[in-house]
Amino acid sequence: MMDINDISPEHIAFKNSLVAYLPEKQIYTDPLSRYAYGTDASFYRYIPQVVVRAHNETEVMQIMRLAQQHKVAVTFRASGTSLSGQTCSESVLVLLGDGFLDAQILDDGNRIKLKPMVIGAHANQLLAPLGRKIGPDPASINTARIGGIAANNSSGMCCGTKENSYHTLSAMRVILPDVTILDTSDAQSIASFKQTHALLLNQLKALSERIKNNPELEQKVRYKYRMKNTTGYGINALIDFDDPIDMLIHLMIGSEGTLGFISEVVYNTVFDYPHKASALIFFDSLDKCCRAVTALRQRATVDAVELLDGPSIRCVGQAKQGLPEFFYSDCSNDSACLLIETKAPDDETLNTQIDLVNQIVSEFDYKEHSQFSKDTKVTDMYWSVRKGLLPIVAGGRPKGSNVLTEDVVFPIESLADGVRTLTQMFQKHGYTEGMVMGHALEGNLHFVLTPSVETTEEIERYNTFMQELAHKVTVQYNGSLKGEHGTGRNIAPFVRVEWGDDAYQIMCDLKTLFDPDNILNPDVIISSNERLHLQSFKSMPVADELIDDCMECGFCEPACPSDGLSLTPRQRITVYRRMAQLKQASVSNDELAYYEEHFSYQGIDTCAATGMCATRCPVSVNTGALIKKIKPKAKYNRILAFAENNIRLMSSSARLGVRAVHLFGNERVNGWTKKLHNQFKFIPIVPENLPYPASKAPIRDYHSGAEPVVYFISCVNRTLAEENINHSSVAQHTVNLFHKTGFKPIFPNNMNSLCCGQPFESAGSNVNADRATVSLNQALLDASDDGLYPIYLDNAPCALRVKEAQEKGLIDQRLKIYDAASFLAQQVMPKLNISYKLPELAVHIPCSASKMGVRKELLDLANACANKVNVPDIACCGFAGSKGFSYPELNQNGLRHLKEVLPKSCQHGVSMSKTCQIGLTTHSGMNYQSIEALLDQCSQ
Repeated sequence: MMDINDISPEHIAFKNSLVAYLPEKQIYTDPLSRYAYGTDASFYRYIPQVVVRAHNETEVMQIMRLAQQHKVAVTFRASGTSLSGQTCSESVLVLLGDGFLDAQILDDGNRIKLKPMVIGAHANQLLAPLGRKIGPDPASINTARIGGIAANNSSGMCCGTKENSYHTLSAMRVILPDVTILDTSDAQSIASFKQTHALLLNQLKALSERIKNNPELEQKVRYKYRMKNTTGYGINALIDFDDPIDMLIHLMIGSEGTLGFISEVVYNTVFDYPHKASALIFFDSLDKCCRAVTALRQRATVDAVELLDGPSIRCVGQAKQGLPEFFYSDCSNDSACLLIETKAPDDETLNTQIDLVNQIVSEFDYKEHSQFSKDTKVTDMYWSVRKGLLPIVAGGRPKGSNVLTEDVVFPIESLADGVRTLTQMFQKHGYTEGMVMGHALEGNLHFVLTPSVETTEEIERYNTFMQELAHKVTVQYNGSLKGEHGTGRNIAPFVRVEWGDDAYQIMCDLKTLFDPDNILNPDVIISSNERLHLQSFKSMPVADELIDDCMECGFCEPACPSDGLSLTPRQRITVYRRMAQLKQASVSNDELAYYEEHFSYQGIDTCAATGMCATRCPVSVNTGALIKKIKPKAKYNRILAFAENNIRLMSSSARLGVRAVHLFGNERVNGWTKKLHNQFKFIPIVPENLPYPASKAPIRDYHSGAEPVVYFISCVNRTLAEENINHSSVAQHTVNLFHKTGFKPIFPNNMNSLCCGQPFESAGSNVNADRATVSLNQALLDASDDGLYPIYLDNAPCALRVKEAQEKGLIDQRLKIYDAASFLAQQVMPKLNISYKLPELAVHIPCSASKMGVRKELLDLANACANKVNVPDIACCGFAGSKGFSYPELNQNGLRHLKEVLPKSCQHGVSMSKTCQIGLTTHSGMNYQSIEALLDQCSQ
């Protein structure tokens, strides 16, 4: 049980000193934040005493100074996708903030300068137009940030040992524990550092000489780093370089925040060949599969060869559709498959490489071959399986069990024997659920266990397994215990076992040289605690079927608009599990009471509940669905029932209210409602840029050949006009487009009294929502002649609601439901004459459009209307229906980077959700309009 007042005196003193330098809102000592922010993707649970969010170097340096002064340990974290406990802390946890998000392309893309909070995939997006990418490519690259990628020397599926952070590092800016900055891209900084830190540099040279003067040790170091290896410090830097400055910055790679803080890296980028192909090849024998890998490495040009064993194949088949048939067969544990990718500068060379790969694998009697595909839709599906494999496997674990993963390396010539040894160990120690997958081309195998570690016997069983694993991998096969996940707490007790006394002593001396007071991330890499790997296991109690599959990997977090404001989906799940655990214990305590009091705002009120987290989750955990489930039910049932039965009155009243706002002045009403909202939370805040009331759709004459289309104007578009100077309505622009392209709109009878049900669902009343949907269903049937005519819905959230209702049977299957992007792209654009293009355009893909799978259609329409299209990576803007009025801070947080990521030359924006457009206009400083308005304005 956690004592909510368990902060030590030295941490209280540290916190009290820190508030003189940092805003208090960046310092968290409340129990809920400490518990929530403490979680990472590992199987350990450490609860920090203080959590601090640092936005720049100055703040980091002050934290480090005060940590030294008060003798408290500091751990830095970027995204927290690390798997071995290196971003956990029971002291001071420093979360990196927005000031560390900068990225700058150098030398026409041959190099790129990155701050630690840049997501790896975002760096690649910047480089893609130049045909380049960063070398490291971890499976978590869509979430993992540069700080963690460099600090762990993460590699991945294609980069091997030649293109990881160590080998592609060009320059680094690092803050050492004595709060000195070294920037190796600045000659003056280097010169100054050589003067002030001559002793440290000389000691690095001395350590280098110790290795070189020990031929056996030098040979061992060179051998170990021909393989992938992240066990311990990268002491190969001491013999790979002559200049101690180069030694220093390369020692920082893979140091896991124990030697210094990496505030910036410059990478030499690598080619990203445009021609690539992937295939899945199934073997009924694990031995044949592994021998095929060895042959491919020796004879073929392949960029990645990923292995999945039989249990992994079966697990994937239970979670994913659309894969080759063998994923759905009852394959044996002895079977395996390879995911192979090969790339080339041109198609002819690619075809030659494919032919050679096919020839080689045929020599090993494969059973099924998907054949190589160049179609990105197909290959992206294959690779999404591999990148999400760990969470997929974790999702299939027994409820309440933990998730343990490691990544050992065997010499490639011993790959088959190494895999066999691992599988035999699983059986020997009772881990029958064990699965093997990994980067087979490098001999780097990941295995996953799902142990229960609730009893002493279970913990000792795990310890016995780890002791044998360390001996088998490092002694019997002369391999590595860690290939790319960093050492962490799980392997720190075994660093000496792998390296021997001489190398281990050099590593200990390095730690003492840089961090004599052991302030930076103690017990990670170097630890005297031989049982460290057996302590502080993460508890994963059964809490709710909606979230029990979650392994807290954090893949969801970049999609969440509340990240940085309150809690992320991962953190909401963490706290909810803890609350469930406390309730199951049936013990009344202060911790549970505190959580229940404060989770309302942190967990529920500021959750957009759009479910975008599920789109990033390999096992589709929808935290938004959980929040909707546990959210207090609607308190105003009579009001909601009245609203449902009086949609026309509510809409006209809303338009009247909008007119009144503009009569009194938006800014003035915004101020009034803010004050009222502070006193009465149920009163919404009126945005300063609230649009004018919508006008009615125009009446036009149509020729006899016009094609009928049922047009249902959503409530919000019947109420609010476009955010542009002439206050036109979406309906006006839509009808104009129909008139230009030979369509005749048919409006449902009593349309102003109809609603899709979305507002009632957002208010927490599914009963009212479903009744409204059923009423709409009948009206659409009548208007469409029982489904003969297509139905056009002009607001993306409403379209999603209706489509989902059709899947549930509330909307008749005969109805042909179209969202705006789909109908306009498929039916209108082929007949539309685009006569004018904007020079530049920003596009926001609403959550609803992403979930409907119409991103491509919306972008196709935007590209038809603009010479250049910008698509900021904003999965969810945070307006979230009515929450943008009740909790505008959520929308502000979700869009806090919008203005800075858009080029100043961009003056126009487009989307397909009215409420999203209000928030986008507010926080971008430019007008966002509907896709209908854009097409109408750009066409004759």
